[in-house]
Amino acid sequence: MVSEIVLQYPVYSLENKLLLPAGTVLSESVLEELMSRAEDHPGCFLLQYGTVQRDLLHFLSEPPYQIIFHDPQQKMEMLRTMERVYLVLPVLRSLDYFKKYDYHTYRHMLMVFALSEMLAKELISEFHTKEPETISSPTHDIGKICVPLSILMKRTPLTKSEFHLLQHHTVAGYVLASYYLKNIDHIAARVARDHHERKSGTGYPRGTSKVDRMAEIVIVSDVYDALISPRPYRPISYDNRSALEVITEMAEKGEVSWDIVKVLISQNRREKPGIDEFVVSTERRGRNPAGNLHGITVDDDEEERQRIVA
Repeated sequence: MVSEIVLQYPVYSLENKLLLPAGTVLSESVLEELMSRAEDHPGCFLLQYGTVQRDLLHFLSEPPYQIIFHDPQQKMEMLRTMERVYLVLPVLRSLDYFKKYDYHTYRHMLMVFALSEMLAKELISEFHTKEPETISSPTHDIGKICVPLSILMKRTPLTKSEFHLLQHHTVAGYVLASYYLKNIDHIAARVARDHHERKSGTGYPRGTSKVDRMAEIVIVSDVYDALISPRPYRPISYDNRSALEVITEMAEKGEVSWDIVKVLISQNRREKPGIDEFVVSTERRGRNPAGNLHGITVDDDEEERQRIVA
């Protein structure tokens, strides 16, 4: 049963078609009716689309991913799994959109997918033998097409209204993925909705502590890649140790599972020890990069609030 969410903002397709207006209650019946109106679109295998495979291999060669994916056999297994991912063109075109207008998000979507796939292989039994439809895809941030680029690319602190609109990308992504994949229970749709949830119940949009295992893996991958990668809201990225310490603190707070964190730490070591073969250090030597504006918001005036709500 779908947990009902009320849309605070409208959901548009990449073609600027209104799918659902603000105020809509995302009941199962509403989503089923929306999917009944979805057109049939041709598709393409992910790695055969545009420059996705070339770009992905380039990103995997950059630090720290060149350590995480340094094993050629491991990399080939990951690519073979990705080769099975088949997506309709509107979803693939969202990658084109981000590549052109928000390269940070384009890179992030591909790397979160690659990292999540690697972690899932270690944590979910028989992951590679599952049908392609059960594999997530680089769509966790597809809902950001409903967020103005002025917010996504902003280099100064977001106003509270802008931050609230940014959070809309989770439910917008759920609607978009459900619509294009014609399945409200598709793992990609659930991951788009839940990748900012936390097992402690402190996330959004639902504040639920019941997080799907694959969604939880994407949560860890999403936070990790966001920390180590370039972002408009900070001049430099986190170093790898500091990023892993942030992820470790999330496990200490009960926000994510320890085994996922330990696998991520293991994959950052060349010898790839088993998670029972080492102890996670609780020593904190990392530091936040200077000028980091993530999580910092400022009050907005009434004119600004009304503009964003409209």
